Amino acid sequence: MIRPTALLLAAMLTVAAHAAYDEKADAKADVRQALTSAKAEKKPMLIIFGANWCKDCMALDQALTTPANAAVMREFKVVKVDVGDFDRNLDVVNAYGNPIKKGIPAAVVVNAADGRVLYATQGGELANARKMSDSGVQDFFKDVLAKAK
Repeated sequence: MIRPTALLLAAMLTVAAHAAYDEKADAKADVRQALTSAKAEKKPMLIIFGANWCKDCMALDQALTTPANAAVMREFKVVKVDVGDFDRNLDVVNAYGNPIKKGIPAAVVVNAADGRVLYATQGGELANARKMSDSGVQDFFKDVLAKAK
């Protein structure tokens, strides 16, 4: 018989192994670094705001690794920012117009050359990521990329 403590430890390790959002990251530094890289690579920067407890955030993160979606993601310099329970890195969130106000995951595309926001989710567009197909995610980000150019 497996002990409850062992089950809890196994569950915690599973979550930690699949954590998409670094809860201890310096989000401001990560965004600055991504912006610098995006500028050098002449790509728009994509910030994805989310949290590891959020099933839609995890579904989106998983969907972005499919071959078709990974190809679209290569068009951006991507940085992920953990928002915790809507209580972490809110200064970064607010610097980009509070795209999480209608839910997470949320996304912002920034012109790396001048730091201008080219696109930001405002209506919870990705908040049902679990229900989006891989092609739906791909179409969403292709549309966002087109708006960013």
